[in-house]
Amino acid sequence: MDRELSLPVAVGIILAVIAAGTGGLIVAPIGMTAETTLMMVLPSMLVFAVVVFVVGVMHGQHRANT
Repeated sequence: MDRELSLPVAVGIILAVIAAGTGGLIVAPIGMTAETTLMMVLPSMLVFAVVVFVVGVMHGQHRANT
C-alpha cells in the first residue's frame, strides 16, 4: 500500500478538517457568533495548521535521513 501523500492531497485534507471544524463551530449552540468564529477562530486554526504542517514535514525529513 502506497502511503506517500502529495502536497495538494495533504493541503486538501488539512483544509477539509479546518472547514469541518469551522462549520461545526458556526452551527453549534455555544454562544459564539459566526462573525467571531470567522474572524478569530478560523485564522488561528489556519496558522496552527501551517505551523504543525511545517514541523511535521521537517520531522519526516529528519527521520528519512537518519
